[in-house]
Amino acid sequence: MNRQILLIEDNEQNRYLVTFLLQARGWEIVHAGDGPTGIALAGQFQPALILLDIQLPGMDGYAVARALRANARLKDTPMVAVTSYAMPGDRERCIAAGCNGYLEKPIDPLTFAAAVEAFVLPPDGVVNA
Repeated sequence: MNRQILLIEDNEQNRYLVTFLLQARGWEIVHAGDGPTGIALAGQFQPALILLDIQLPGMDGYAVARALRANARLKDTPMVAVTSYAMPGDRERCIAAGCNGYLEKPIDPLTFAAAVEAFVLPPDGVVNA
């Protein structure tokens, strides 16, 4: 099973925490600090999941999500917004841009990894290799 997650996040502390929590569960995290870098990396390998910050410098996460969805190789790759945008309508904007889900910041270290894995693992959690 593919254990690579692409994390598109500009905040170093958020990258560290997400990486720490997911590596502890056997995931390999590939980092991108901005949208264009994330789009380029996603085109170089096939991540099992893309975690996407919405508030990115230069190119916001909505534009990044639309660009990633325009890539035929990535059209079925789960993409989850991880963002501090928590106003009414923000979740809907993320979904409309192409995200499959939405997780609010600040992330809860006790539940984050399981919430992320829910987008890539079968409901029973058993992976057939």
